[in-house]
Amino acid sequence: MSELQYSSGISAGTLQGEADVAEADRLAPVLRHVRQAIGGIVLGQDSVIEQVLVTILSGGHALLMGAPGLGKTLLVNTASRVLGLDATRIQFTPDLMPSDITGAEILDQDADGRRAFRFLPGPIFGQLVLADEINRASPRTQSALLQAMAEHRVTQGGKDYALPRPFHVLATQNPIEQEGTYPLPEAQLDRFMLQISLGFPNRDAERQMLLQTTGAMTPTVSALMDAESLLAAQNLVRRLPVGDQIVDAILTLTRSLRPEDPSASPEVRETVSYGPGPRAAQALMVATRARALLDGRLAPSLDDVVALAGPVLSHRIGLGFGARASGTDREVLIRKQAQTLL
Repeated sequence: MSELQYSSGISAGTLQGEADVAEADRLAPVLRHVRQAIGGIVLGQDSVIEQVLVTILSGGHALLMGAPGLGKTLLVNTASRVLGLDATRIQFTPDLMPSDITGAEILDQDADGRRAFRFLPGPIFGQLVLADEINRASPRTQSALLQAMAEHRVTQGGKDYALPRPFHVLATQNPIEQEGTYPLPEAQLDRFMLQISLGFPNRDAERQMLLQTTGAMTPTVSALMDAESLLAAQNLVRRLPVGDQIVDAILTLTRSLRPEDPSASPEVRETVSYGPGPRAAQALMVATRARALLDGRLAPSLDDVVALAGPVLSHRIGLGFGARASGTDREVLIRKQAQTLL
């Protein structure tokens, strides 16, 4: 990785000399083994595994979209074991209350009979939280989760309780079901760094899956990282340099998807009701760095921007009624705009 040629015009990020380059070189094989270990358990989802690791290396949260039985829970559990993180799971239901997630104060009595309130932490106090079927809970409960995601703390009884570090939420949502669900509002969707779509595996991967998961022996994985090393990797991601060409490409892409922007194409103006905000550009900036490090490179390229444009921007774009009625696909629209960067 040391032989990488930087783009001219470095405008963001500062590697602190040889120490950071050596750290990146050391991390490269570790991250490659992490990816391979997860891929050995979660079969046929290589791009999904990459995007989940990009999310975690970026310090963000992800929304996993896919039909039941595609391995979303297995993916989260496997990632937590390989990365050495404490995993918790929240199964969202219509009757779930905010305190069921964040925790609540209980009246406690000690051996001398003195009574006092004690905070009992909820399942949100995990390093990697699986929020399963998030659209099944009421908006009030969804808001409690999303507030914790944004602020990295929980407030109860006038006191703040910090969430563990690192802290990541991987929420799942079944796009097929509509009855008895509460779709997340657009402003809350924006809190997720990536929206990751899970499709069905190919035939060979599904065949291997059948052989691997229906026998007496179940494959296992061991921890390749821990919380401290992951935090160090996240800090390194923020220090990776980004060339002016990449910064301009990110700005061009995000602004071209805003119908009110002069650079928007006639197709965008006709189909998009609202486009991605500055938070989308920030997310894409960090995510491209994380993908570069995951791939063993010291700086992101245009390929990283194009590859992550869909997962970062698709849930931050709203289509007009006519576009939805005609079956316009957000992913296709973003891909068209992204291809113009190459």
